[in-house]
Amino acid sequence: MLKNRLDWEKKMKKLRNLLMLSLTIVGFLLAGTAAKADTVLTLSAPYQTGPGGLFTFEATATNTGASTVFLNSDSSTVDAGLTLDDSPFFNNWPLSLAPGVPYTGELFAVTAPAWGLGSNFYTGSFTLLGGVDGNASDSLATVNFNIQVTPEPSSFLLFGGGVLTLGVLTGRKLLA
Repeated sequence: MLKNRLDWEKKMKKLRNLLMLSLTIVGFLLAGTAAKADTVLTLSAPYQTGPGGLFTFEATATNTGASTVFLNSDSSTVDAGLTLDDSPFFNNWPLSLAPGVPYTGELFAVTAPAWGLGSNFYTGSFTLLGGVDGNASDSLATVNFNIQVTPEPSSFLLFGGGVLTLGVLTGRKLLA
């Protein structure tokens, strides 16, 4: 009987240790997830339209957590044909955000091709990387943006003038 009780106590101790290990792992996973959700990033104009060229994107970042968040780097994806310049982030943004303190400024710029026969609608995303120290590279916040490239009014005038000239020259040849 004593042997059965000792075996049962050993099994319970192993079960408690396993439970504590599981809870510790879950705690670490939740802590990592919470740190990522503590930074809110909002673009002031996520959808922009124009004749191509340079589009600048201003954003506000706010640290909603209880400890300082370091802004160490970024990551971006853009459609083919676009070029993203993140130097405004590296040159102007603070190295860290204290709890509850927002920062607003130009985050990045995108160069888009002039209106043409190809795609005139482009998309992309920009992600702030950082975390609890100057070496962290957690994904803090991601924003999506869209660019619609439109023709310039002078392009319509130039095209219309060409069609009109072609019509006049063709009409003269038909009458002659």
